[in-house]
Amino acid sequence: MTSKAIIFDLDGTLIDSAPDIAAAVNRYLEPRGRGPLSAERVARFIGNGPRKLMADILADQKLPVDEATLAEAHATYLENYNRHPAALTEFYANVREDLALLAERGFRLGICTNKPHALTQKILSLLQIDHMFEAAIGADAVKDCKPHPDHLAAVWQAMGISPRQVIYVGDSDVDRMTAQRAGVPFFAVNWGTGADVAVEPAFRLHRLADIVAHTEATHDG
Repeated sequence: MTSKAIIFDLDGTLIDSAPDIAAAVNRYLEPRGRGPLSAERVARFIGNGPRKLMADILADQKLPVDEATLAEAHATYLENYNRHPAALTEFYANVREDLALLAERGFRLGICTNKPHALTQKILSLLQIDHMFEAAIGADAVKDCKPHPDHLAAVWQAMGISPRQVIYVGDSDVDRMTAQRAGVPFFAVNWGTGADVAVEPAFRLHRLADIVAHTEATHDG
């Protein structure tokens, strides 16, 4: 494998944002006599962008899912989330250290996430890791978001690299399908919802630094 660039999903892969997302969801639900929902329950619905998140939450809570209600829920959720986007968010174990290690080993880093683009930039800045990534592209900055391969392609194009240099790391079947459709290798993390994603053992990451050993072994072979 000649990959020297790693593009990551964000939520559930690098950061545990479910507590902040759940808080924003609950600020919408509670005045309507629903919730509160735990972060673990809300995490089941994360990964396909905020509109789909709220559509699934409304259905789960047996609230109307007509277009007007969904539009209001989507807008209110985003307002809530934008006010407190990283108050409860934490890195998964070893992630911050491993990102630094990967950069030191010469890997170029990017992000492909179904989180809104401006919100992605804000959270990366608040967490003080925005400088680590050459490109970070959210769902509304592209015509077709994940699992469409063009979303992932937009990231490597912004980085000025070839898909032959890229591996993609995520925690969901959406991420796996995105990589497969884009024709790049996929690694699943073993945290978030990643443990439920079906990959070969060699493509299961127990920490991000495992990528180094895998790429070196593949290259040597």
